[in-house]
Amino acid sequence: MQDDDFSLFQSAVQGVKPIKHDRADTGKPRGNRELIDKRRANAQVSSEQTRVDGLSDQFVIDVGAEDELYWARDGVQDAQIRKLKAGQIPFEGSLDLHGLSVEKAREQLWDFIAEAIKYEIRCVRVTHGKAARLDGKRPLIKSHVNTWLRQHPQVLGFTSCVPRHGGAGAVYVMLKRTMLEGRDE
Repeated sequence: MQDDDFSLFQSAVQGVKPIKHDRADTGKPRGNRELIDKRRANAQVSSEQTRVDGLSDQFVIDVGAEDELYWARDGVQDAQIRKLKAGQIPFEGSLDLHGLSVEKAREQLWDFIAEAIKYEIRCVRVTHGKAARLDGKRPLIKSHVNTWLRQHPQVLGFTSCVPRHGGAGAVYVMLKRTMLEGRDE
């Protein structure tokens, strides 16, 4: 019986070539360490021309890479924020802030929200990333986005996305609408 098993195995693996290396191909290219370090340094350098937009960096609320973000302006219904958190309010626009400097991220966020308000958009998604940094510091852009959105007068609330939309690396943002029927607050 043992010979039968061996001959079955022999016929099953006939034509198979042995693997010449013992390293798996994960499909992910290795990160360019110098480029990553350069981007991190640039993200912390402020440009000489600071735009006045009402979003302050005087006090930034540090958050962890995996921390869930959640905030609602006073008067916003809990049911609306629960729907937002569950991903039940469809977002009509999306902004990705990965790899930007803090100043560039602030500028793009401010412009993005202004455009969404102009078009009466109710909900948008902002992808800030998690940026778990090797130096042990908190995620830079995520912490700033968390602080800026609380300061923006048109933001009613925000919450981390469901996993399929970015999880802890993105937020749904509920915005005020001014011209449409009904009140948001």
